[in-house]
Amino acid sequence: MGQSTRLANIFLVQCLMISFSCNPSEPSNVSESSYMKEIDSWRNRRIASLKDKNGWLSLAGLFWLEEGKNGFGSDQTNDIIFPAGKAPDFIGSFVLEGKQVRVKVRPDVKVLHEGEPVHDMILQSDENGTPTILSLESLSWYIIKRGEKLAVRLKDSENPRFKQFKGINSYPIDSAWRIPAHFESFEKPNRTRMATILGTVEELTSPGVLVFEIQDKTYQLDVIAEPEDDQFWVIFGDQTNRDSTYGGGRYLYVDKPESDSATIIDFNKAYNPPCVFSEFSTCPLPHERNRLPVKIIAGEKNYENGPH
Repeated sequence: MGQSTRLANIFLVQCLMISFSCNPSEPSNVSESSYMKEIDSWRNRRIASLKDKNGWLSLAGLFWLEEGKNGFGSDQTNDIIFPAGKAPDFIGSFVLEGKQVRVKVRPDVKVLHEGEPVHDMILQSDENGTPTILSLESLSWYIIKRGEKLAVRLKDSENPRFKQFKGINSYPIDSAWRIPAHFESFEKPNRTRMATILGTVEELTSPGVLVFEIQDKTYQLDVIAEPEDDQFWVIFGDQTNRDSTYGGGRYLYVDKPESDSATIIDFNKAYNPPCVFSEFSTCPLPHERNRLPVKIIAGEKNYENGPH
């Protein structure tokens, strides 16, 4: 899944007249023009993160490891095949022993870790923080853990998808989709099993639900967060999916309440999961409880140049 981008919350409650009313719980002290500028700025940061050399557009491969030796390089006889013209025929091997991954690199290949050559090294996955990142020219790779499976995630800072990227279409900015909500915590956090786009299952922590209203009807969304996080992560679907937005749903960050249970869900900041941009990502999908029976006509639309 990737790192949480920490976005500042703006306390605008003025609603535009559309098909429903936001019924704000507090008066607005931010102008509509300021809000428009904030969302424009958020969208610009979003595009910049995608176009970063380590962003989602850089994904160039995803290879699930098998127990034992996994040879890798650009030659077709390898177990893991890196892009031709980007890597030597034979680089070395990943050795999976239970939950431990060791990389062994041929002495004639210059693979680096933090600027130093690597020949034989235990690799940390992304399970508990920053993984061990190896590089070779424009390629870089590291180990990811999804469920009980381990894989090599490959990136290319010169991936052709950077040139193919033409931006993301979004719904018009509309502050009526900035909706007051309150958080209801579970008695204890749930460990929620969520299916991914690749058919695997991830176990994520849900501390509770956000409760809110659209057109005077009450809805709720399960949130994902660890105690140390300052935001909730929301994986949701709605009735625009497979029409104008991605069929697998969208993602959203919501600031945790500070002193009471009140917060704001800003659907203008709903964004596409990384699997919209690359088939090499492992996106969690919204479960049935988070599939809203209404159209959320806010946030990012589907990406026309995507793999799906």
